[in-house]
Amino acid sequence: MPLDHLSDDIFDHGPDPDNPGWNHWNFHDDTLFNGAVLGRLIVRKDGDACRLRMFPERRHLNLQGVIHGAVTMGLIDISLFSAMHVLGGSDSGPSVTLELSTQFVEAGKAEEPLDAVTSILRETGRLAFLRGEVVQGDTIVAAFSGIVRKFKPRS
Repeated sequence: MPLDHLSDDIFDHGPDPDNPGWNHWNFHDDTLFNGAVLGRLIVRKDGDACRLRMFPERRHLNLQGVIHGAVTMGLIDISLFSAMHVLGGSDSGPSVTLELSTQFVEAGKAEEPLDAVTSILRETGRLAFLRGEVVQGDTIVAAFSGIVRKFKPRS
């Protein structure tokens, strides 16, 4: 079944009672990518940026015992859409990632939350240009930029 928009029957983006000031960023169906791969996600606006947080678990680690790069990139990709939704400009769906450039800076640790902090650089009728950093506390884990292609909602 296609997910055409972020309606409440498909998506949970209400307040997170365990984390005041944060909202959920989860599908009700946790067998889809977000929940199945990354687990529980929460989001909030931080000034001109959007902060999307995941809580690393053992399943997110590689053989070196640090967060797998693919997990970090999955968080980054989702952060592009959460930023579009949280920061205003336009709804993030339906849309697709056209380009994603990532620079890994430091290994992510399993013991602390992993945050993607994303800003919108520019938004046009069909494109959104975004950039940000993945951080754990004061440590930069990765830097990124991305372009999202927006589509008109299906009627």
